[in-house]
Amino acid sequence: MDLWHIRGGRRLDGVCCVQGSKNASLPILAASILSPSESELHNVPRLRDIDAALRILRHLGCEAEQRDNEVYINANGVTHSAIPHKLMLEMRSSVIFMGALLARCGEARLSPPGGCQLGKRPIDLHLSALRQLGAEIEESGGEILCRAKHLKGAEIQLPFPSVGATENLMLAATAAEGATVIRGAAREPEIAALGDYLKTMGCKISGAGTDTITVGEMSYVNHTEHSIIADRIVASTIACAAAAAGGDVELRDVEPAHFSTVLHFLKQAGCDIMCQNRSVRLRSDGNLRAVGEICTEPYPGFPTDAQPVLMAALLKARGRTLIRETIFENRFRQVPELLRLGADIELCGQCAEIRGVERLHGTVLNATDLRGGAAMLVAGLTAEGQTTVCDDGHIRRGYESFDARLRALGADICLD
Repeated sequence: MDLWHIRGGRRLDGVCCVQGSKNASLPILAASILSPSESELHNVPRLRDIDAALRILRHLGCEAEQRDNEVYINANGVTHSAIPHKLMLEMRSSVIFMGALLARCGEARLSPPGGCQLGKRPIDLHLSALRQLGAEIEESGGEILCRAKHLKGAEIQLPFPSVGATENLMLAATAAEGATVIRGAAREPEIAALGDYLKTMGCKISGAGTDTITVGEMSYVNHTEHSIIADRIVASTIACAAAAAGGDVELRDVEPAHFSTVLHFLKQAGCDIMCQNRSVRLRSDGNLRAVGEICTEPYPGFPTDAQPVLMAALLKARGRTLIRETIFENRFRQVPELLRLGADIELCGQCAEIRGVERLHGTVLNATDLRGGAAMLVAGLTAEGQTTVCDDGHIRRGYESFDARLRALGADICLD
């Protein structure tokens, strides 16, 4: 059990280099098995989810090692196409190995993914799309078996821009005969990053990061090298923390456009924000105002992963803010814990109304999930007295050395 102890009331000031993206790293780690080759990955964060992915790679027969923020993978020795249930349960993104294994081995045997319990996680879109490439899929006893003697390129229309389904399709399509066109694809920066990595592996791919992606066959290379993009949700979390606590923080090694919707609402709340190439500077006096209505949407809309941390930043904002959650039905699990700090939040279905309060009072909280736990840390920075967040490892699934990063900015926080 991790215990995060925060004493609120400290400004955040200074420069913070943002870690590499968890959500960009995981599909790239899965993609590394597409060919019997070596990959060197830079700027990979040290996280529980990354450790889980590396264990899956080693189980499949790869050499996989992380040193600091560098990862080396040798996929020459892939011998297995099944992932044990225990490993699948460790992270939500484990299902992304399905498309990669199907392309490399002609079959994949796995169970539904684990991770934060944010609601139903149907993978019907993944399975339906892979069937259109020629995969045969059986589901029984909580296990999914995908087989394909021969994958054939197709035009596939996704009914919803699912990130996972888009990634699985991109990976499987690298082994299909002819071109695959994915319409209605997810447009997240992490999708574009996966496309860039596939190009270094010799894949003919275009349109990654737009709603139409074309994937051709691969001309395999022996060695690839790739650098992971900055984590836009971690950047959003630090920006929200600085906005709520007050301060002057510069985020470096980031792409401002990747979290521009979060910055938009922080500016509406009263923050002074200056964006330059690869950096964002945010100044706040901590006296925020409500921002009206926020609605989570697929990228380039407001990200559901940033919703809990922005909610936490606005707990003391003057006025009322309405947040409408359209992606996950259980994304408001942090609300009962924030109420224990003295927040005023009313839930009605998939909407939450935040009415700003004058003070928050530190107490003991229980982290509900990765982003909900991060939201509690943000709220604790603005609460009077000490806040302790009890966490069963959720936060460290997505935030690397987060206590040290916040302390470097002036926060009074420690992790036991």
